[in-house]
Amino acid sequence: MKAYSQDLCERVLRAADLGRPRAEIVQVFGVSLATIKRYLKQRREKGHVRPKAISGRPPMKRAPVEAGVLPQLQVNADATLEQYCALWEQTHGERVSRWTMSRAITRLGWTRKKKSLGATERNEEERAAWWENASTLPTESLVVIDETGVAVSGLGTPTCAS
Repeated sequence: MKAYSQDLCERVLRAADLGRPRAEIVQVFGVSLATIKRYLKQRREKGHVRPKAISGRPPMKRAPVEAGVLPQLQVNADATLEQYCALWEQTHGERVSRWTMSRAITRLGWTRKKKSLGATERNEEERAAWWENASTLPTESLVVIDETGVAVSGLGTPTCAS
């Protein structure tokens, strides 16, 4: 079960400090009587009512995987998550789950999405000059050829370009 928000906890304690009856606090804030007692006891004994840390065992493979996976990522940028796990097992002799590998890659800020590069040779001044020049051409004598190889001459029907 999730802990109540810090804001709700503070409002419950403020109401208790103002001398409101506990039954009223239970009704207004929707918390149990035991919760109010627990908040008061924790504040009295510890001086705060911050939520307790969620217990669990510490990760065992996290640090070594995060430390050693970056060179593997740089060499094999196109590999899948399963392939990264297999490479890790081959090079380090330790099996790593996809989830562990995924979390390590995410923490490093590594993205497997490919970067699309823009055209570096693109010159906006030349493009603007070409469009200006193209706007002065007589449209009745233009022949436009699209990728399919069909030429459109004037306003007539398309003819096959050869």
